[in-house]
Amino acid sequence: MIPDAGAALRIKLQIMCGAEIAFGPGKAALLEHIDRESSISAAARVMGMSYRRAWLLVDVMNRCWAAPLVETRAGGVARGGGARLTGEGRRVLALYRALEGAVGAVGEGAVWGELRRALLAAPRVHQ
Repeated sequence: MIPDAGAALRIKLQIMCGAEIAFGPGKAALLEHIDRESSISAAARVMGMSYRRAWLLVDVMNRCWAAPLVETRAGGVARGGGARLTGEGRRVLALYRALEGAVGAVGEGAVWGELRRALLAAPRVHQ
């Protein structure tokens, strides 16, 4: 078996709250965009998702953590509305990114090296 130098280990972290995904890569990206845009609708546009989908994701996050991660103000940007990350939102996002980094370090370890050496460059056409 010839190891593929391009083989990649992809680990997707999802933090569960009962049956709900309380946090994962998409929710982390949404929080980062809300932080930059100060708006759920603007963050949704940047991410190419509907406002409804973004709002549902924010709702799940706010219901799954001890304190809300996003705070909203009615009225739209022109009238002082918008959204912002709470202190807990910033903390959860930072901790999640740190956890991603720690888990990603597995891809540099001996166990992944062993697996990678046994991995084919592409699947066989037939078994």
